Amino acid sequence: MTRYIFFMHIITRKRLLEFAKKHPNCSSALESWYRIMKWTNYNSFNELRMTFPHADQVGKLTVFNIGGNKARLIVAIHYNAHRVYIRQVLTHKEYDRGAWKE
Repeated sequence: MTRYIFFMHIITRKRLLEFAKKHPNCSSALESWYRIMKWTNYNSFNELRMTFPHADQVGKLTVFNIGGNKARLIVAIHYNAHRVYIRQVLTHKEYDRGAWKE
């Protein structure tokens, strides 16, 4: 019997790299988040919270605190397809404006 292991496919890492270039103080935290997400298989938000206890669900999106609350990472996670769609990476100030909810 062949057993397949599915990891999370992150679309697109480019947004993380662009934000890290502008905000180098978040670079290592974003890289850490990326590696954990890429190599872990999550089947539900509850499983995700075991690794990321400060993650929040806002509607259909998941929001992560990055780098000790320096930034917010907003993603759409499709657990059944093992895909993570990076919507935005924002500074805490940009996030608080709330325009990302529109």
